[in-house]
Amino acid sequence: MSKLRPAQLGPIVGHATSTSARIWIRGSAGDEGPDIDGECRTIGVIAITWENGRRPRRRRVYYFRLRREYDRTGTFTLGEELGLKAVDSAPLPLLPDTGYVVRVGTLLLDDPSPEDDSLSHGELAKRLPAAEVWFDDLEALPAEESEARFRTFPAEDGSVSRLSFIVGSCRYPGLLWKTKQSDAIFEPLLREAMGQDGRDAVRLLLMVGDQIYADMLNRHVPLGLADTFEEFQQRYHAAFGSRHMRRLLRQLPAYMILDDHEIEDNWCQDRVRRAESRRVFNLAISAYRSYQWVHGPGGYGQRLFYRFNCGRYPFFAMDSRTQRYMDDVPDCLADNHLLGRPSLAGEEPSQLDLLLAWLGECQQKLGDTPKFIVSPSVFAPNPMDARSGRPGSATDRARRCEASDSWPAFPATRAALLRHIVENRVQNVVFLSGDIHCSNVAELLFRGSDAASKLRAFSITSSAFYWPFPFADGDPSGFVHDSQAQGQEDGFDFSADGKPYTMDYRARNFTQEDNFCRVDIDPETAKLTVTAFGSQGQVLESGGWFGQSGKPLRAELALAPWTET
Repeated sequence: MSKLRPAQLGPIVGHATSTSARIWIRGSAGDEGPDIDGECRTIGVIAITWENGRRPRRRRVYYFRLRREYDRTGTFTLGEELGLKAVDSAPLPLLPDTGYVVRVGTLLLDDPSPEDDSLSHGELAKRLPAAEVWFDDLEALPAEESEARFRTFPAEDGSVSRLSFIVGSCRYPGLLWKTKQSDAIFEPLLREAMGQDGRDAVRLLLMVGDQIYADMLNRHVPLGLADTFEEFQQRYHAAFGSRHMRRLLRQLPAYMILDDHEIEDNWCQDRVRRAESRRVFNLAISAYRSYQWVHGPGGYGQRLFYRFNCGRYPFFAMDSRTQRYMDDVPDCLADNHLLGRPSLAGEEPSQLDLLLAWLGECQQKLGDTPKFIVSPSVFAPNPMDARSGRPGSATDRARRCEASDSWPAFPATRAALLRHIVENRVQNVVFLSGDIHCSNVAELLFRGSDAASKLRAFSITSSAFYWPFPFADGDPSGFVHDSQAQGQEDGFDFSADGKPYTMDYRARNFTQEDNFCRVDIDPETAKLTVTAFGSQGQVLESGGWFGQSGKPLRAELALAPWTET
């Protein structure tokens, strides 16, 4: 009989609900690289060992597959799946708002059909003993490599309650002796997530892009540029295998979405036309799906964007990278599309169509409850070079906006989204972003009607977890602070209900220090509080990067009040 081994990577707690949780691991057969060995199959073994501080009444152990086409990674959804060798007739749902401890291990089996790409569950299950025999072996594995802890979400039909979560992005891997520095911030992040200094424990972690840097220097510099399967694999192993990140990811539901550095700097679909870029893209997305996408919610087939709820609070994570197009008319912004080209048929909705439908559905069912849109690219503020009021020709502005690699290059997408918000009076929309290596918060303001002026919307940017080159980018002075101020003019004009409207914004709490942001929502006061924490777990202060002490970077944002619907 094979020996039970700990996972090579993981476990990672992925998508959770009130009655389920997805757990991810990577097994190992000693065959790193693109030539996955056909002589063995890798099986995951998982069991709940504690439920709400107590031993479960029955030892339930499950098998699940770690597929070679996903680089020997795999997930098991506790509460929804029965595994390969099912004993129960139906999955046993987890309990809402309940703490669980699980153990995960891996088995290697000689492959009875090494030439077959797939082997049925039934055929594979015949080679396995009863899963319960592994319970004691699971508990004997090292906790750091096999144990995951999580709390299920509150029931979606329950009462409106407070919510706390953490958002962050951009973990540069570090060079030479500084690789450990890139991992350091995840230790205080975990402490904050567990609750300290009287603050609530957080429910989830949003990692909104650039979890790896496939191009460690620049896409034009061959050194440190991932362009083989082994190199993309190594990026993920280094990131997810680092000490503090691995400990964090096994104790908090983590939701990830990609941005450009999972592929290459400022990537968009136009580059697929080049054979070499297409090859790199295929390698990058294959690795991304294996290490990030597969433990997320999914829900839209093979598309990378997704939605989920934490209790009564809805989230939509956009794929603003692999579906961006800037290829039809050179130096023209009107035909650029950030969320896929417009749909040509109602039964084939674009990502933008699905996002707008989700917003309308949330407003109808949940009223003014805050709605969170994860946009790896920053919705606001805009770079000073890409602002609408900067002098210059339309061609010059188009080139500057496209170089900004953000929303200014996609006015048609932005106008459609804002039009929908205004026409449907979608209240309390909050964008969550990363990317720019400069955290801040921005309040969006609407002019054009009394109803529009009462809409509350915000943009929260948290970046970077680790970026050692603040002199290279992210300077706060490079971004608009007040879109109505002289010299910063950046109002965005759009139409809704046949009338002209303008979106303005005010941004503040800028910092270039390594950081993550904690977001707290309180329905009783209708406030959203954003606090920026540094690499030592301290609350950051304005001017801190320049050796000055200032006000704590804690913003209290006034939402429109909401109640249960």
